[in-house]
Amino acid sequence: MRNLFCATALIAALSFGAPAMASSEDDVGGYGDYLSARLAASQHDLPEAARLYRSSLQADPNNPDLLDHAFLYTAAAGDVAEAAKLASRIVQTAPDDRPARLALAVEAMKRGDFAAARMQIAQSAKGPFTALTLSLLDAWAAAGAGDIKQSLADLKDVTAQGGTEALAAYHRALVLDLAGQNDDAEAAYKEALTAGGSSPRVVDAYGRFLERAGRAADARAFYAKLAGENSVTLIATAGLARLDSGKKPDRLVSSAADGTAEALFGIAAALTDQTSADIAILYLRLALYLSPDLDFAKIVLADRFDSLEKYDDAIAVYRDVDSDSPFGMAAAVQAAVDETKLDRNDKAIGDLQTLTRSHAGGVDVWTALGDAYRAADRFPEAADAYDHAVKLESPATAKDWPLYYARGVSEERAKHWDAAEADLLQALKLSPDQSEVLNYLGYSWVDQGRHLPEAMAMLEKARALSPSDGYIIDSVGWAYFRIGRYDDAARTLHEAVLLVPGDPTINEHLGDAYWMVGRKLEARFQWSHALAFGPDADQKTKLEAKLANGLDAGGSHS
Repeated sequence: MRNLFCATALIAALSFGAPAMASSEDDVGGYGDYLSARLAASQHDLPEAARLYRSSLQADPNNPDLLDHAFLYTAAAGDVAEAAKLASRIVQTAPDDRPARLALAVEAMKRGDFAAARMQIAQSAKGPFTALTLSLLDAWAAAGAGDIKQSLADLKDVTAQGGTEALAAYHRALVLDLAGQNDDAEAAYKEALTAGGSSPRVVDAYGRFLERAGRAADARAFYAKLAGENSVTLIATAGLARLDSGKKPDRLVSSAADGTAEALFGIAAALTDQTSADIAILYLRLALYLSPDLDFAKIVLADRFDSLEKYDDAIAVYRDVDSDSPFGMAAAVQAAVDETKLDRNDKAIGDLQTLTRSHAGGVDVWTALGDAYRAADRFPEAADAYDHAVKLESPATAKDWPLYYARGVSEERAKHWDAAEADLLQALKLSPDQSEVLNYLGYSWVDQGRHLPEAMAMLEKARALSPSDGYIIDSVGWAYFRIGRYDDAARTLHEAVLLVPGDPTINEHLGDAYWMVGRKLEARFQWSHALAFGPDADQKTKLEAKLANGLDAGGSHS
């Protein structure tokens, strides 16, 4: 189990074989819990996996694999206090167990027992991944104990890991800031900004440092310079608002426990690949145990759940972000977006309508509302919501092409073609190489029998940009069909069906092309496939007519 704490998913734990259990009735129940726990873990249902592993552990309390799993999933589910109890059992037989010692160190930091935290860290096995974590945690434990010299020495060890200069400088600045060594803290903040750029956390920490020092002009200039950078806009805006109100902020990190949380959060935020999602979740849970109001950690935690398609879990975390936080509105919007992913469109629309009333100037809110209406097939309302967003984003820049594209799609679906065409053309004017826009406009023109040479050029360009997109290849094939190049259509549409085999429209198109090149048996086969894949009522009627009559006597083209 100990090697789980490299940058791999906790789900690797499932490679363990089933634990050996006796055959009593209670043990059979425990084995059933174990199998159910494995299933829950494979689905990233962390609370259920934790509950079931603990239940199976009760049936076989001396099984080290069950103890390891129960501990890991309990911690990852957010019950760190209970996980620490299990970790205490683990170290009785595995004294240098890395994750168990980490959890015990975090639990000691939570209690303010920094000496105990350092003892736990010292007894942990070292490894390439954990060396960085342990050095950072020991630095903060030493700072909590008042040993700034040792803390700074630990941070030198962080630098020795390689590629961590910005991280080490940032934590050095936080330690020195907390210790009141302002000159050295400012130098470290500037070093972190130079080494790592305008990281949101460094910007927030240094801006607060300037505000607390009474250097309002310096703070205002700092925020104003960064206000246009998307990654720090919210932080800069919040800082400028504080300066206008005359209210001085707290330190970003106001205790050693907060510093430890910051360290765990920073490592987790850097683990962005899919295989590291579970380890990131664990570190974020530990960070939030130490610093429950660390909203940035909540945002990243929810994002990790999004990446695993655990939308209910993500929504719960997003809704735990305080509405007064700089991230409050973004979290509320993303929670509504996740509601649409769960087909709770009415709930999402209601929440977003409320947000538009309280944040009428929020482009993201109006855009998300448009997306929710579009997901509910309410295209006129979607176009209206996007219209609000477009007006707020005037004048348009290249980054706004998705907004015009979304409004254009909504207008086309609402049968307002002239407005749709104008928006699609504007999207291409803003960003000419967007394959989905080229495809949508080109396909629409082909379907209308208009601008066929321009449409073909657009679709071929889209295909070159996205050669594995079956829907774009279908558009190219259908364009060939509409201009009478039936052999090219059949060949291209066959390629599209291979890429998207279950789409009724693509199968219908291929059937039409086969019919026109004389492959009538295969045409009926494709039309039958299209019927089996759930077409809408109008398409179903057309397909039934084609199956009965073909295209020569009563059947109509798609």
